[in-house]
Amino acid sequence: MASSPPSRRSFLALSGLTALSVSLTAACGGGASGSAPAADGKVALTWWNIATTEPGRSLFPQLSSAFTAAHPNIAIKTTSLENEAFKSKMTAVTSSGRLPDVFQTWGGGVLRQQVDAGLVEDLTDAFGWSSDLTPVSLQPYRFEGRTYAVPYDIGMVGFWYNKKLFARAGITAPPATWAELLEDVGKLKAAGVTPIALAGKEKWPGHFYWAYLAMRVAGLPALGQAAAAKDFTGEGFVRAGSHLKELVDLQPFQPGFLGAGYAAPGGQAATMGNGKAAMELMGQWAPSVQKDAGTDLGADLGFFPFPTVDGGAGRVTEVLGGGGGFALRKGAPKEALDFLRFFVLENQTRLVASNGYLPVVKGAESGLADTNRRAVADSLVGATGFQLFLDQAYPPAVGQEVNDSVADLIAGKKTPQQVTTSITEAAKGV
Repeated sequence: MASSPPSRRSFLALSGLTALSVSLTAACGGGASGSAPAADGKVALTWWNIATTEPGRSLFPQLSSAFTAAHPNIAIKTTSLENEAFKSKMTAVTSSGRLPDVFQTWGGGVLRQQVDAGLVEDLTDAFGWSSDLTPVSLQPYRFEGRTYAVPYDIGMVGFWYNKKLFARAGITAPPATWAELLEDVGKLKAAGVTPIALAGKEKWPGHFYWAYLAMRVAGLPALGQAAAAKDFTGEGFVRAGSHLKELVDLQPFQPGFLGAGYAAPGGQAATMGNGKAAMELMGQWAPSVQKDAGTDLGADLGFFPFPTVDGGAGRVTEVLGGGGGFALRKGAPKEALDFLRFFVLENQTRLVASNGYLPVVKGAESGLADTNRRAVADSLVGATGFQLFLDQAYPPAVGQEVNDSVADLIAGKKTPQQVTTSITEAAKGV
């Protein structure tokens, strides 16, 4: 696929970590962690990323080389790791308090733990060009009004659908409400079409449904309030599970979905890409994974936002999503932020043109030629609210319980009430 989808499982909870004290605005820092001045007197930066697939695998080194060519006093030592290997290595170095100067982050609960441990640089005062970036792209990296990372990619989850299969079922327009979605599931089944592809084995794709329904029923603020109060047992969250059960009871998923992976052969993406299902609820990376795992649907592929729920507090312009960013270790050389400015702001056109990333710079969405990518980008620009994936937004143990409990609901092993009770118990245990 074009770029690795955001990882769903998070680092181990952090404890007893060493806080570092050198400021970003201080002289180029060596010290006990991160980088040290190179032997030739250059400023040496360590950069860890997850660019192991195209286009990042080729593009990221090109941008790094271009930066060091323009700044011969700086040397960058790059480490590129696959998602799971990256997380494992970051867990080890985080526990020792020795983070790289610049490192991949998805924001949310894990970044918050690193910030609370004093290991991450507060960029707020030094990050003057943040006003050039879209507010939604910065949100996963902000806590109490302070910014701790620079985004380079942002996206959202929505329904990807097969226009040809919709037409076969007599559906002329995507559903705007949950009730209409359920009606369309019935029409698709009546036409002999599997309505929805789902990777039940991997759990995180299923959590998108409960998260969006909670946003649409209880309202976006309720998710933050529940996390703060460590109580997800409110009526709106129970109703979200009840609506999901309505869908599950219609048996909308492909045969064997509980054992299906996401990008694996015969999994969710392949089922969708091969035209064997009419819809999948997935992030902006969906078309590239469909193409890799199955077939490129081309002009038959469309996109629509998650529907509203009648009587619910949420709006269709409130989106669930996430992206990629880079944080700096506490005391990183000031040149590290210069590198991120070059990478993100001065090379946004190259990032967008690669078809692997969606724009974070205001106005850059106009450079998107692909209709579906533009639809996602326009939805993000017009978003009135943004919620980071729940299994990233919350502490790791809580996020995992969301995934596990929602998977149990979909499998018929838990009731909507039991889902909210289990998540609450996990939250109280953090």
